[in-house]
Amino acid sequence: MTGQLSFPRQYARTQRFSLGAPRAFTVAPDDSRVVFLRSRSGTDRANLLWVHDLETAREYPAADPAALLGGVDEELSAEERARRERSREGSAGVVGYAVDQSVQLAAFALSGRLFATELRAGDTRELPVAGPVVDPRPSPDGRRIAYVAQRALRVVEADGSGDRALAAPESDEGTVSYGLAEFIAAEEMDRARGFWWSPESDALLVARVDDALVRRSWISDPAHPGQRPVEVAYPAAGTPNAEVTLVLLGLDGSRTEVEWDRERFPYLARVHWSASGPPLLLVQSRDQRGQRCLAVDTATGGTSTVHADEDPVFLDLFPGVPAWTPDGRLVRIADEGGARVLMVGDRRLTSGALHVRAVLDIGEDDVLFSASPDTEEAAARGGDTAGERTGEVVVYRAWFRGSGDQGGWEAVGERPRAVHSAVRGGEVIALTRATLDRPGGTVELIRPGYDGAKRPRESVVAEISSHAERPVITARPRLLPAGERRIPCAVLLPEGYREEDGPLPVLMDPYGGPHGQRVVAAHNAHLTSQWFANHGFAVIVADGRGTPGRSPAWEKAIRDDLARVTLEDQVDALRALAADHPLDLDRVAIRGWSYGGYLAALAALRRPDVFHAAVVGAPVTDWRLYDTHYTERYLGDPERQPAVYAANSLVTDEGLAEAAEPARPMMIIHGLADDNVVVAHSLRLSSALLAAGRPHEVLPLSGVTHMTPQEQVAENLLLLQVDFLKRSLGMA
Repeated sequence: MTGQLSFPRQYARTQRFSLGAPRAFTVAPDDSRVVFLRSRSGTDRANLLWVHDLETAREYPAADPAALLGGVDEELSAEERARRERSREGSAGVVGYAVDQSVQLAAFALSGRLFATELRAGDTRELPVAGPVVDPRPSPDGRRIAYVAQRALRVVEADGSGDRALAAPESDEGTVSYGLAEFIAAEEMDRARGFWWSPESDALLVARVDDALVRRSWISDPAHPGQRPVEVAYPAAGTPNAEVTLVLLGLDGSRTEVEWDRERFPYLARVHWSASGPPLLLVQSRDQRGQRCLAVDTATGGTSTVHADEDPVFLDLFPGVPAWTPDGRLVRIADEGGARVLMVGDRRLTSGALHVRAVLDIGEDDVLFSASPDTEEAAARGGDTAGERTGEVVVYRAWFRGSGDQGGWEAVGERPRAVHSAVRGGEVIALTRATLDRPGGTVELIRPGYDGAKRPRESVVAEISSHAERPVITARPRLLPAGERRIPCAVLLPEGYREEDGPLPVLMDPYGGPHGQRVVAAHNAHLTSQWFANHGFAVIVADGRGTPGRSPAWEKAIRDDLARVTLEDQVDALRALAADHPLDLDRVAIRGWSYGGYLAALAALRRPDVFHAAVVGAPVTDWRLYDTHYTERYLGDPERQPAVYAANSLVTDEGLAEAAEPARPMMIIHGLADDNVVVAHSLRLSSALLAAGRPHEVLPLSGVTHMTPQEQVAENLLLLQVDFLKRSLGMA
């Protein structure tokens, strides 16, 4: 590229352009300061803790890991490495922090050591405590910090004195922990926490996890046969989960067991404790068709049902709920009347025009939430509004009291086609926006208000700058719905493509499964697809049934039928787009990672009439090997539905029976250190292909996990894939 840094190298060294971008915002309740993480440049992995003072417009680092560690490299405990893998955290330095209620004290762990920062002064000190420290969190009053060390929940005074254990494992067997989220909660429930302070700062709710019955997996590195395998408690579908209980620990030494029907509702999915009401628990049944929102009596540990949900297909979990309003009403997200809506008490605050994604904050009289336009309702109304709004996520406010004549909801901030998120303090909102026409994103600190005609109008207080690098290429996706089902798609053509150049080989580039939306109105999300397009492909990203952001029915259509439904939508999107795009349907490839890898293998094996080559990255090939909470939500219990598992597998006799001729070129890629989709998936697929006489390539990645953070690996994976695809499709 004539001396210019190549995209694969830049993409790898910037960790997908995430380094240098501000994130993890907290706005003080008095709107005096905003706290966030950001590294010094777009290639620096080490995050600093920053403070933006809104009164003086001064921005300063409150904690610099290089200074705090004296230039020594970080050392991570096994628990901290596991937490980062579960959250897909690839950066270094301060990767997470917690604050007190007034946002004056912050606490974080660095190299297993505990640090506390006085945010107004920017003064950071190390507290001499037992380690290695995991997940430190100040009490709401800022007087103490709770943390986990060696599987025990400990508390220390904010000045470093009085360090003590509130709860510790009862034996040395290593199966019990206090204050940590179990594998399933962190990987699949989006619950990374294992303890919660009381609003009065005098007690904590603490999860006790016993994984003695969980089946063990051993992750080894064949490139280093002298190293011992790492033991992982991995609950595969149909096998026992960890036993999770909850205890209320008082700082006075009291201990109260929290009771609920754990046999019927074994999953502890959410915990909420605020001054607005008693602690709330959201517990789920093993089949995820029933759940209860429970209020905890802190005097006895007993629980009472606040709300019950049942669904014949499955129930999903959402960020930010359940929670209380200040006047004691329950806030939740519900599937009602075919729509995903926001509920406060018995009042439905949104209509089918919005597909609610998350609750971001609850104020005195309103709820701040994110939502996407419901494209199915838009399509039913006619017109192309669904296409105009494809991939959009907007932040809204909805009122539950004191709204006067306003009522309903309104968007926060300007409304370019974009993906938004937000954090609120008192009135000030940190609004993050990523658009299609601008690399990276912007972060504005805004104060909502109204103009003279009582129309919503926000004033921008400040902007948080980003140090992320600008990509050396520009993504130019066209977002549109395709086919009768109006499947959300992104189409990317080579830079400089002209109609007279003729039809192009096609590369389908999906994730295509649950919890993975790829068709979004954000520039950087499409950079890799654009890079492949610039190598001579028409690249298509299709979010078929099962992907989020559309409607409850869209997400639940895959129950018991992952393989057929998700593959069918890739084929339908391809054929629909061929009507008005320059697609050479005689040369179609597909690539994907994780669920996308599974989908790519399905395409090559079951639809070789459509797909001519596949790059299969870290695929789930046998669903009996994948975890309980995810797999059983979509395929049920393998002991009760063995035929469903067999039909959706790539390696069972039933699954391979679906394989058709001719055999298509397939490159299988897998990290040997992957503890989420273990390499056994790819090894079993390779063995099955070999037994069937089907040629394929296998690329094992030594020391690589599911998120492939290593710079050289990430760079060369892109180069090897494009070379394989060109060879397989006969491209020059």
